[in-house]
Order: sequence, then C-alpha cells, then structure tokens
Amino acid sequence: MTDMTPDLMNRLGAAAKAAARELATASAEAKTAALNAAADAVWVRRGEIIEANGKDLEFGRGKGLSEAMMDRLMLDETRIQGIVDGLRNVAAQDDPIGAVTDEWTQPTGLHIQRVRTPIGVIGVIYESRPNVTADAGALCLKSGNAVILRGGSESFHSSTVIHDCMVEGLRAAGLPEAAVQLVPTRDRQAVKDMLQATDYIDVIVPRGGKGLVGLVQKEARVPVFAHLEGICHIYVDATADLEKTRQVVLNAKTRRTGICGSAECLLIDQDFWDHHGDILIRDLIAAGVEVRASGAAQIDGTVEAQADDFGHEFLDMIIAAKIVDGVAAAVAHIREFGSNHTDAIMTEDDTVADIFFRNLESAILMRNASTQFADGGEFGMGAEIGIATGKLHARGPVGAVQLTSFKYLVTGDGTTRA
Repeated sequence: MTDMTPDLMNRLGAAAKAAARELATASAEAKTAALNAAADAVWVRRGEIIEANGKDLEFGRGKGLSEAMMDRLMLDETRIQGIVDGLRNVAAQDDPIGAVTDEWTQPTGLHIQRVRTPIGVIGVIYESRPNVTADAGALCLKSGNAVILRGGSESFHSSTVIHDCMVEGLRAAGLPEAAVQLVPTRDRQAVKDMLQATDYIDVIVPRGGKGLVGLVQKEARVPVFAHLEGICHIYVDATADLEKTRQVVLNAKTRRTGICGSAECLLIDQDFWDHHGDILIRDLIAAGVEVRASGAAQIDGTVEAQADDFGHEFLDMIIAAKIVDGVAAAVAHIREFGSNHTDAIMTEDDTVADIFFRNLESAILMRNASTQFADGGEFGMGAEIGIATGKLHARGPVGAVQLTSFKYLVTGDGTTRA
C-alpha cells in the first residue's frame, strides 16, 4: 500500500483503541507468551529479515545515507540475535500493570492505593533503525498499551517482516493482532495524520533526528514524549585517571557513531591538559576520528572548529573538542550547547562530580563511564522506545514502566465526608 488516507488512519486508530481495551486486562502470562513467541518467530525468519534488509540497504544507498546511518539501518545475524534477546528480556520483566506504587490510610478511614495502568494507544514515529519495530512493540505490549508504529522509509521492508513476527506472537498468545500495528506506507502524510489523531492516540513518541522531533513538537495535537538529538559531552576533569579516560573517550565516540549516545563534544580541563598534554586528541585522530578543535586544542591533525560544530549531533566519526577552565566552565558550555540527553564527567574527585551532577539538567548524567551506555537495555529495562529529554512524565530511557500511567483505588466502609 502506498497511499495514506485519513480513512486508513481511522481504521488503524479504531482497531488500536479496541485492542488497548482488551490489553488493559490481559494477563501477564499472555503478554509474556506473546513476546516469547515473537522472539521465536524473529529467529526462525532471520533469513527473510536479512533479505528484506538488503532491499532497505539498497534504498538507503540510493538516498545517499551516510555510513553511520547505513550502520543504523543494517541488520545481520548478530543484530537479529540482539532483537531476539531484547524481546526475551522484556518478556522476563515483571508486569508493571496493577502494581501498587504507594498506599496509605487517611484519618477518615479511607484506604488509598496508587496503581499502575496502561496509557492506552501509543504512536511511535521513528527513523532508520528497524530494531525499534520490535523494541517499541514489545515495551508497549508489556505495559498493556496498543501501539501504532510508523517506521522510516529506509527500514520499510525490514520493519514489515519484524512486525509480522510480532503479530505471530500475538496470535499465538490469543491477544488481539491490532495490539501492534505498522503503518503500511512510506507516505509522509502518515506522520501528519498520526500527529492529529487525538481521537485514537494518547501519546506520540518520536525517535529520530532533530528534523523529525522538531516536526512532531511543532505539529502534534497529541501529547509528546520528546526524544531530542543526542548532543552528548564528556568533560575530563583535572583529576581524571588517564587510562580510564583514554578508554572511555574512545569508546564513547567510536563504538557506534550513529547512535544517540555517541559522544559529540570533548571538553578537557586546562589542568588535565597541562599535566597530560594532547594524548586524548591524538588517540581520537589515530582511531580515524576527525577532531574539530578550538583554541589550544588545535594540534597537528585536527580541523579548526567552526561556531556550529559545538551543539551539533554529528552521528559520524567526528567530534568537537575544546579546553575549559574548570567544572564551572564545562557546565556553562554544556548548558549552552547540550540537548539534555546524556553528559559524562571523568573525575576522581567526589566534590567535582557532585557539582557536575547537581548543576546539569540532562536526563542522564554519568561519571567515569561511556555515554554509549545511554540505552534502556544497558539500564536493565530490556529495551527502550527512546531517551526522553523532556521533564514531564518520562525522562531518560523509556521502558515498559515509563509507558504507564496510574489511577487511585479508594476503599471505605460506608465512609462519608463531614
């Protein structure tokens, strides 16, 4: 299907809303069974997924995608095993629905419980990475929500087969197949229709670049869990351990450059520079990274940084670098150029670490660890829909628990109000 019409979105939305009502009371056992069956299907059909992914890679090359974006798009057997593991990890988690998060008794005799409930219907709009089809579907199912997925045009074929596997899992567990739906078109009108679907969709989760998230925030009439770009910084304090820092900086930049947790800016304390010199920058250059440096950080092999290199999400083997005078200067730089996603400090000084943590508002702050750990799976959530950078409802990795709301259950004994 290539034509997106309001009628199609109405059908998807109505089916999702009906499925959400059924999922709200589905047993934990049924949801677990569906996810495990989906994992089985993904592995059995891995050859078909890789073949479909070949079509997507060809499409991506035709669009001129960067090497980093092509890496995001690519699936091989190892990455499919990762999808399977993610599905099984989510399946093994405790079911959040019905969990009592707080309870108390008032002097009036009323007993009050706050209980987790599903949100309803989640709309997920994402780019390039086909594994999001499984991650988002799994997390929404685990949290009792129906989901409408609108994947990127580049991952259309891969996402379609992975979605089929999710439906196999639902069918095997006797759950409504409309619990996980994939918009069957590349038509961009699908995004606009989802953003206006207030009758059906309770919240939109955008997962992609600045252009996509900006469009969603500008045009959505549905509430949004914002996932802004990952302009991640590493600040190297004067007391940072040299060998720890060399390992972390290289890993944060080079492990996978196309993910939102990749470091995009290196801030080096002046005292560290005076003591250790340019070793961190030389390490990056030796690893094939283009270092766009300013001031004294410009050494042989670097490129002079331009104003817009700071505050830029490269998603490539490129990093901006600058020398700063102390933690206060590092905090000021990150406040000006960061995206409130993930920022890290390398330090052996507890006081400096505390200043860094208390004075920044990033969703994730790290000490002596690679920013590449900014991931729901690494946080023990099994998977994530994205890293929410807003301050309302969900922040940081959005897993199954973060996709719930709550209600109050109040019990009395013929209790009346004076």
